[in-house]
Amino acid sequence: MFPILKVKAGFPSPAEPYLENPLDLNEKLIQNRSATFFVEVDGDSMEGDAIFHQDLLIVDRSLTPQNNQIVVAVLDNNFTIKRFHKEKNQIQLLAGNPNFKAIQISPEMDFYIWGVVTYVIHKVR
Repeated sequence: MFPILKVKAGFPSPAEPYLENPLDLNEKLIQNRSATFFVEVDGDSMEGDAIFHQDLLIVDRSLTPQNNQIVVAVLDNNFTIKRFHKEKNQIQLLAGNPNFKAIQISPEMDFYIWGVVTYVIHKVR
């Protein structure tokens, strides 16, 4: 656990910043400990969604993906991070970088959602 300092991001406050109860990142960021994993990003296909190479993702495998959520998917035995898009019975995996094409999921593909991204942790650039 870490101490947390609460500081306003808007106009400076005349009151001094104050310490709150210690911050437990597990408590704050993880809902289902047994189904949560950390994934390091390799590549730049999600930069438009502010997910960059070497970012750390918190992924919950117990969640069912909702439309437009970022997911970790397995496609033909390869992991990928994309935005999940489902319309009627059609599923697409969308990149956040215009240099990457959408992936149309067909019944012939070996495809499943491995988990839903709940948080992105990255170094301030």
